[in-house]
Amino acid sequence: MWVFVHFDLPTDTKKDRKNYAKFRKYLLEDGFTMIQYSMYARHCSSRENAEVHKKRVKINLPPLGQVIVFEITDAQFGRLEFFSGKKPKENTNQPKQLELF
Repeated sequence: MWVFVHFDLPTDTKKDRKNYAKFRKYLLEDGFTMIQYSMYARHCSSRENAEVHKKRVKINLPPLGQVIVFEITDAQFGRLEFFSGKKPKENTNQPKQLELF
């Protein structure tokens, strides 16, 4: 069983950024791993264990923003496809410096 936490928190003020950092730090301390900047996942051995971690997330919710908590099975997680873009290849044929004639 996997528990995912997806969030969109404001970062406009210093207090907002502090709440964001505090929530992110809590997730990491509770064993969640960052999948993307605002998506964290944690493996749980059972549905009961998943419920414990979901309740902990609810207790630590920041005052503003949106947080989505959901769970998926190991089989569903195994069917996830992760894609990442490649860095564009640097064109080595172009001169590094402009030549004037």
